[in-house]
Amino acid sequence: MKYVIVGNGVASIGAIEGIRRVDPEGTITVVSDEKFKTYGRPLISYFLAGKVTNERVSLRDDSFYEDNKVELKLGQKVKRVDPEKKIIYLENEEKVDFDKLLLATGGTPFCPPIPGSDGPGVYFFTTLAHAQTLNEVCKELKKVVVIGGGLIGLKAAESLFDRGVEVSIVELAPRILSAAFDDVAGNIVARRLKKLGFNIYCNTTAREIKRDTNGQVKGVFLQDGRFLEADGVVIAIGVVPNVTLAREAGINVNRGIVVDENLKTSAPDVYAAGDVAEALDFLWQEPRVTPIWPNAYSQGFIAGQNMAGAERKYGGGLAMNSIGFYGLPTISAGIANPPEDGGYEVLTYVDEEKEIYRKLVFKGDKLVGYVLVGDVDKAGRFTGYIRNQVPVTQEVKLHLQDNRPTPLEWPEDIFQQRWNPQARLR
Repeated sequence: MKYVIVGNGVASIGAIEGIRRVDPEGTITVVSDEKFKTYGRPLISYFLAGKVTNERVSLRDDSFYEDNKVELKLGQKVKRVDPEKKIIYLENEEKVDFDKLLLATGGTPFCPPIPGSDGPGVYFFTTLAHAQTLNEVCKELKKVVVIGGGLIGLKAAESLFDRGVEVSIVELAPRILSAAFDDVAGNIVARRLKKLGFNIYCNTTAREIKRDTNGQVKGVFLQDGRFLEADGVVIAIGVVPNVTLAREAGINVNRGIVVDENLKTSAPDVYAAGDVAEALDFLWQEPRVTPIWPNAYSQGFIAGQNMAGAERKYGGGLAMNSIGFYGLPTISAGIANPPEDGGYEVLTYVDEEKEIYRKLVFKGDKLVGYVLVGDVDKAGRFTGYIRNQVPVTQEVKLHLQDNRPTPLEWPEDIFQQRWNPQARLR
């Protein structure tokens, strides 16, 4: 059996390990336009900040590919996929045939049409190559505007700030962290960053990147008329699923590559996993793109097993974000910002002086989402309530609001199933 994987992120690692769980002998070829062996994308901010080396961002030991008998084709871009002939065509004119194919092409940075964005001094921050480029020029940068106040933008801003760069964050939404968190959480983080010296501009975005006659960046004009001096700009608005190969191959694409419960695409023997896949969301019970690390690995692992002949179903991903800002930990999971007309119940606790915030979202008698800022020690227990769909009484809801989650309040059948090892063996 010939397995081919396009992409070399965490979904690819999951797929390799999934394939080898079922098939120890089939050939595995990994093709990636990146020149690096797989690495942890969340770690690139620590690399830019000088806190970890190149070697420390790797997800697996150097022997991983050899141990799993994987042929690597790094720095090779796939030009076209032919599902009928079962061939992928590389830009160097090489052809690679397959029996089973996994598309794990991830996402590409979203860049709005900002005048002046083409040219030197404008950077992205989604890959290790992006981080290396910024690392090389960082000593020359004095003032940087980061366009985008989400998770990627804030980690880029933090890394540059730690290197002594004056940083201004520009966010179109009314608050930073608008997608993963809510107003209260975003404002607590914003206050912490402002105290440290970050400049934050919300409810506006870049109208134009101003350059001098030599083409060098001089600053950014905002939509509200203000001008921010800068000698560099980082565009970190987010990523969009990289579906080009799939779409051109006639594979069914929506926002991401559409997959079924086995991670199969509309093309026979072609699978998709990771940030490019539109797969089942555990809570919404509908297909969604959920670009987070644990989901990508899980999808890759299950897809790999199924490519090798297993019949495993993907139970659905859970949106989750965990990130810290200068000693202030934050976590969100599930439906953190529920629609107002959806029949959700929201309980909150906030101590702004201590920078502690807790928001719990219920649908009927089930916890379906939470936001934690400051005190996150019991996040795993809250996640357990969501993952196991534990029914809760109003009294238990109040216990959760008071930060007293405990499996001892779970119904006996769920408790025995999840916490009693002997029950699992019966």
